[in-house]
Amino acid sequence: MSMESPTTGFDALNLSEPICRAVRGEKYDNPTPIQQQAIPHLLEGKDLLGCAQTGTGKTAAFALPILHRLSENHQPGSKGPRAIILTPTRELASQISDSFRIYGKHLKLKQAVVYGGVSPKPQISALRRGVDILIATPGRMIDLYQQRCLRLDQIEVFVLDEADRMLDMGFLPDIKKIYAMTPDNRQSMLFSATLPDDILRLTKQFLKDPVQVSVNPPASTVDRIDQRVLFVDRENKGALLNSVLQEDSIHRALVFSRTKHGANRIVKNLGKAQIKADSIHGNKSQAARMDALRKFRAGKVRVLVATDIASRGLDVEGITHVINYELPNEAESYVHRVGRTARAGATGVALSFCDAGEKGYLHNIERTINRLVTVIDDHPYHSEAIASKPKRGSSSGRKSSSGRNYNSAAKPGKNQNRKRYFSAKPGKKTRSRSPRSAVSA
Repeated sequence: MSMESPTTGFDALNLSEPICRAVRGEKYDNPTPIQQQAIPHLLEGKDLLGCAQTGTGKTAAFALPILHRLSENHQPGSKGPRAIILTPTRELASQISDSFRIYGKHLKLKQAVVYGGVSPKPQISALRRGVDILIATPGRMIDLYQQRCLRLDQIEVFVLDEADRMLDMGFLPDIKKIYAMTPDNRQSMLFSATLPDDILRLTKQFLKDPVQVSVNPPASTVDRIDQRVLFVDRENKGALLNSVLQEDSIHRALVFSRTKHGANRIVKNLGKAQIKADSIHGNKSQAARMDALRKFRAGKVRVLVATDIASRGLDVEGITHVINYELPNEAESYVHRVGRTARAGATGVALSFCDAGEKGYLHNIERTINRLVTVIDDHPYHSEAIASKPKRGSSSGRKSSSGRNYNSAAKPGKNQNRKRYFSAKPGKKTRSRSPRSAVSA
């Protein structure tokens, strides 16, 4: 039983008793840093810019003050939503909806979640019955508004979540349209994993004198992840993946592909090797994507292959390994990918397959995370030609995990010591004596 002082838990944030009771029911004793920083400002009605990734508790950071505000000034019979949360993907919308349902279970607030890829009829019915909180993807929300199934004149709170990914996916025009439809006196919040110039410009348009809070900058999110790179010719990546996945220590692996067709091809090849796998990407129906996630969470498939867009906001406990079958061309995407492991106190391993055309991507990633990624060269498909190729502007080679310089001649690696590279003590949670935090919220 927790012996915490009343000044250290959620009660100290001045949230209403029903909300604190719901949080305690989830065994969350102490707020996370993003919650400690954001909630007091949001309860005061201030606009907020939050720099935080999934896994930091940011959903609760905005959900709890929204629930508090709407319940304190409850308006039964209101037909239009009073708070909207825009998010880039169906999966993230569903996860946010689950959080609002859990934290608001002792309140009389109604919510709905709307996204594309499914029939709009149940969503329209929910809106007609009246909702206080609406979680939505931009495209479907625009459609429902244009069909006059949705009114936005009563919006009190506007949240833009995963703003950097929204811009990457081309949602900016829709976001601006939606924002323009809401009242001027709304409270606005913008959350983003990174703060590039485009996001800062968007902040100036959307937020009024915002408070800025930041946790886990990109370079620090990967500190407890064991990162390794394997140089391999492109045509050998499939065989290398099959070899790596023979390790029993890889209990649950998330594999990243750059394209939808590539993801399907990887799953097909793994099936031929008798490795159970499924995929999530934009070409799959919502039902198929949710089914793939369900099987992955339940352990019915050991490997989930995903594209960057489909995986945004993906939060699955127990991912022991992230495998970059193809390196992303943006370093921030690498940070997001590998952050799917080592969550909530666990450790994890990130393996990156680097072919000749991806050496520049690796260089940019290392500059972003401010460290060299450990090279593993004693695997059966090691490419010395790629490994010894110097980075742009550099004439020196890099050293492998065994200390050899890659500019020196070396025989192709053998597989004798593969287990020590791919088996991570990872995956096992590190038990802490401190009370549990809402880091998965």
